[in-house]
Amino acid sequence: MDHYTASIHTTTLEILDDDALDAVTLARACHRSVEWVQARVVDGVLTPSTGTRHATAVTSWRFASPSIVRARRVAQLERMYDADPQLAAMTVDLMEEVLDLRRKLQGF
Repeated sequence: MDHYTASIHTTTLEILDDDALDAVTLARACHRSVEWVQARVVDGVLTPSTGTRHATAVTSWRFASPSIVRARRVAQLERMYDADPQLAAMTVDLMEEVLDLRRKLQGF
């Protein structure tokens, strides 16, 4: 009798509450440094849900889970096109607006 072994690969999905991410976790999720996150917050590219935007408040910052998508998009645009962070943020703003408009159109 032949024996077969089956491998089952599972993925752990963690649902994050709002304000669940700190700057270190956000940086890791984007494959960037905490200093990168810190500079983007100070420049207004990323916005923490809690804490001030002052650079010394980095330990008090908390980010909502959608911040991961925004931060990754900004990082990708900066890397791929050598884009200025402000230009990358504006491009991401436009991308998010287009997605929002498409969702609204689907409702009609």
